[in-house]
Amino acid sequence: MSDPPFPPRTASIERTTQETDVAVDVSLDGDGTYDVDTGVGFFDHMLDLFAKHGGLNLTVRCDGDRHVDDHHTVEDVAISLGQAVHEALGDKSHIARYGHAYVPMDEALARAVIDLSGRAYSRLDAEFGRSTVGDFSTELVPHIWRSFAQHARCNVHLTVLHGQNAHHKIEALFKAAARALQSAVRRSRKHDEVASTKGTLS
Repeated sequence: MSDPPFPPRTASIERTTQETDVAVDVSLDGDGTYDVDTGVGFFDHMLDLFAKHGGLNLTVRCDGDRHVDDHHTVEDVAISLGQAVHEALGDKSHIARYGHAYVPMDEALARAVIDLSGRAYSRLDAEFGRSTVGDFSTELVPHIWRSFAQHARCNVHLTVLHGQNAHHKIEALFKAAARALQSAVRRSRKHDEVASTKGTLS
């Protein structure tokens, strides 16, 4: 008799402050379908490809104070996405836990390594050479991953190994992170029920 299928892993997060109104829906076992509208065009593009290359089904809506700048919108969406991933993972049974990926984007090459340990830490080694890409502030890239890691309760190490074009470097980072996350959340009966000698990944 074959093992029963794993249950689906989904989560919906709504987060409202005086600066933003965010709604995120995620399925970790999707087909890369996305529907994203944050009002920050380049950030939307990054979230679209994060879903596509990570095999996530992702819906994001944000009504933010973009008349101030893009910071609050980007930060609060990253927080909500991290919360959604954490909630969807549940008890993390039978996951691989670790994932890594290298992704090129023309002249740029990025590496991402993720550990769904339950402990938050992020490190980004990258320089972008200009302050904006489209309507997006490049100084927010490390802030995105710090916010995501804190609320997904995971370790994220990201590196741009080389490259010149800021768009290409950021896109390679998001794609690498997506592929690393896809590997880390993958479930198999061959994996231990909990991939830790502590018996928990909380």
